[in-house]
Amino acid sequence: METATKSPRPHIGRKISRIRELRGMKQDALAYELGITQQAVSKIEQSETVEEETLDRVAKALGVTKEGIDAFSEEAIFNIISNTYNNTSNDSSSLIASSVNYQPTFNTIEKIVELYERLLASEKEKVELLKSSKK
Repeated sequence: METATKSPRPHIGRKISRIRELRGMKQDALAYELGITQQAVSKIEQSETVEEETLDRVAKALGVTKEGIDAFSEEAIFNIISNTYNNTSNDSSSLIASSVNYQPTFNTIEKIVELYERLLASEKEKVELLKSSKK
């Protein structure tokens, strides 16, 4: 008698976490983009399933589609990287050149400024709280 084996369901939270990491984004930055706390992002990344609306928002913040998150596979990423570097000539200078020409899909300066402004606002709030508690 054959038993049907169910293929393991993809763990959407883990996929979100890996995509975020590959984008070079911290949980704090994703939390800011989503307007939630870092703890909430951590909870999403630990979840096997995520509500459609939340998945839409996360995908937009990560700069990918919902389908991209669903279909994400680390094996595919490693194959792409391997093929990219293996298709260059054996000359190490071309390998370095292809690495140097990598351009992120987001404006890193804008992200740095956004995070700086958030930190500055947080520090100002702390100062105001300290001032008001002394009165």
